[in-house]
Amino acid sequence: MAMPRLDVKPIDTQSSFRTQAYNALKQAITSVNIYSQPHEIRLDERQLSQDLGVSRTPIREAMTLLEQEGFVKTLPRRGIFVVRKTKREIIQMIEVWAALESLAARLITMRASDAEIATLRRLFDEFQGGHSPEGHLDEYSDANIKFHQAIIKMSGNECIADMTENLFIHVRAIRQMTIGQNDRAQRSIVDHLKIIEALERRDTELAEKLTRQHTLDLAAHVEKHCNFLS
Repeated sequence: MAMPRLDVKPIDTQSSFRTQAYNALKQAITSVNIYSQPHEIRLDERQLSQDLGVSRTPIREAMTLLEQEGFVKTLPRRGIFVVRKTKREIIQMIEVWAALESLAARLITMRASDAEIATLRRLFDEFQGGHSPEGHLDEYSDANIKFHQAIIKMSGNECIADMTENLFIHVRAIRQMTIGQNDRAQRSIVDHLKIIEALERRDTELAEKLTRQHTLDLAAHVEKHCNFLS
């Protein structure tokens, strides 16, 4: 069985090779679903050098930065791998995300414009009526991820955005893995629309409460059903 590999693009040779390699690798890592297969994703320096069109030196320098940030890990005599979290670690990350995203929702009710909030509803326009989430899971999963990213960004708080950045790769992957389980897609869109309604009404306490509970429900689902995690 072929080992999974990252989808990386050649970098701009006019910029710092290390910076460009770091950005390209980080983008690829945060885009891949690291829990979609049983194998860890091993990063091959030679292959990455060919894919990015640079020597191995900037690749190694980029790997060092990514390891410091917790995206990759070096295993003696085995190589460099994308970090996968344990079930307990993932639940803890989701709990932290719940706290941060609920604060973001609170800030949205006080700071965001009506036009900005309206963009959240448009994410789910196609999934109402006959276009059910269950029948279009890939599209709905993308909309689901965009919704949670938008809540963070719309808060206008850069500190929240920075704190959620390193959580995102794992929380996104778990959302993608679980969205088709136990009728979660349909329940998810109901939750999202209730959150949007609370934001539109500028109901600060309710928006914060609904957003926090929505994500804590994901943590409870992972605890109960995600036995594929160590």
